[in-house]
Amino acid sequence: SQASFEEDSQKQPAVRHWKPLMPSKGSKEEPETGCQDAGGADETQSTEQLNVSRLRSSSVEIREKGSEFLKEELHKAQKELKLKDKECERLSKVREQLEQELEELTASLFEEAHKMVREANTKQAASEKQLREARGKIDMLQAEVTALKTLVITSTPSSPNRELHPQLQSPSKAVFRKGHGRNKSTSSAMVSAASQNVTPEPVSHERKEVDSVLFAEFQAWKESPTLDKSCSFLDRIYREDVGPCLDFTKQELSELVRVAVEQNTLTIEPIASQTLPVVKVSAEECGGPKKCALSGLPRTCKHRIMLGDSGNYYYISPSCRARITAVCNFFTYIRYIQQGLVRQDVELMYWEVMRLRREMSLAKLGFYPSEM
Repeated sequence: SQASFEEDSQKQPAVRHWKPLMPSKGSKEEPETGCQDAGGADETQSTEQLNVSRLRSSSVEIREKGSEFLKEELHKAQKELKLKDKECERLSKVREQLEQELEELTASLFEEAHKMVREANTKQAASEKQLREARGKIDMLQAEVTALKTLVITSTPSSPNRELHPQLQSPSKAVFRKGHGRNKSTSSAMVSAASQNVTPEPVSHERKEVDSVLFAEFQAWKESPTLDKSCSFLDRIYREDVGPCLDFTKQELSELVRVAVEQNTLTIEPIASQTLPVVKVSAEECGGPKKCALSGLPRTCKHRIMLGDSGNYYYISPSCRARITAVCNFFTYIRYIQQGLVRQDVELMYWEVMRLRREMSLAKLGFYPSEM
């Protein structure tokens, strides 16, 4: 604006009045000169006023143009500030969104890690359980193999084992024992030999008839044999035979015995063959040679039992031993069926199960062989 003002002022012509140095000749010319001086002064004054008005109008115009220019610049600056504010707001929203996504991602990663740890712990527990079960089965099979070896070794030409040679038995016994010779002990060959001496009544002296309900339950179980007592076949036997047969006076010890029999971890030993240290529990809990630990009655105890690998022994009377042995015989046989070791007709297997159930019932009622 200042530059335009200086440019406009330069364009204006400088109006000056030149006075004559020497007056012209003749007196008549003097009045004319005076008139000319008065007219020149008026003209100079009007020219100066015109110049001032022009300058004023130029300054007003300059002010207006400068004001408009400043307003435009201010408007542009305001627009830029608004754009920057919007950009800052957008960036702030983006940052908040990224922070939220990062938190969610972190939480999901932690949750996934915890889930993987839980699954790994579950799989590890399942694997350890399977390993324990496999070791238990291996121990059971090793015990059974040892017992079978003992039976085979005890059979000699001079003193044959009649269980291994059915042709040496009487006809009635041979028919009753047909098709399956087995070790009836869970862990001891001596219990096996004693339990095999149990001789039921001859088959020829009694009649028998298949119960349709029991036979149907056994057939259904035989299709997919299992040791789960929730099936109707084993549920009935638990209620009618196993439970009553293992229901002793000492309830807590009775429950431990039942669990050991189911898990095939029960050991029965004659007292005469004790080679291990004395019991770790008190005499009142374990009984003694003159007191049964299961019934709590004063009885002559010829055997003792150990539950698993605890190392605790309990003296038992012959009656209690007969009841435990009867249940062990039943579980041993159904385990053989489950493992596919019994190659017989379904009806023959059914009658063998019924015979084992009768042994449990007789043992519960107090009947047992004199060899016990």
